[in-house]
Amino acid sequence: MTIKVKAVIGSTSSNSFNNKVVDFMKKRYANKLDIIPVFINDVENFSQDIEENPPVNAQKFKDEVKDSDAVLFAVPEFNFSIPGRLKNAIDWLSRGGDLTLKDKPGFIVGASPGVLGSVRAQQHLREILSNPALSPILLPNNEVYIGAVHEKLNESGEITDKGTIEFLDTVVDNFVDFYNNIKSTEPVKA
Repeated sequence: MTIKVKAVIGSTSSNSFNNKVVDFMKKRYANKLDIIPVFINDVENFSQDIEENPPVNAQKFKDEVKDSDAVLFAVPEFNFSIPGRLKNAIDWLSRGGDLTLKDKPGFIVGASPGVLGSVRAQQHLREILSNPALSPILLPNNEVYIGAVHEKLNESGEITDKGTIEFLDTVVDNFVDFYNNIKSTEPVKA
């Protein structure tokens, strides 16, 4: 059985390195994970004035993320943090009372041309996701920081760096085990 994973692409760039990483993962791990990218480009700005009746694209985003077994966040780093559009999309996930991410297994990857590979953005993202209205169950101790990503991709956008591929293989295997452990301890629904 493959795990249905919605991958929230944290960049709106048409040439996003993080989208390329997710695309690589989608192909490489298709026998384990059914990775479906979810884009934030058209998600309307959050406002408390409309949170109980979200606009079309915000509701579509929430529904897409909710319709999954797990969630993957692919996050770039802008000015030492997550992009504003990603924060806006996450704000929609935290509101409206439906607890879209609550207790949903998840993990984070991040790629950047810089050497730190989105480490600061991921720290901020983990802090944001710790909000009780969000609270996914994140895979611990498997941080994926792909630094100098532009040197690790070929012209087709595929990762070619052996060390990065081996590390991703390990993280995905760890996530599958993590997911299965969570699901094996859940009470059976009547």
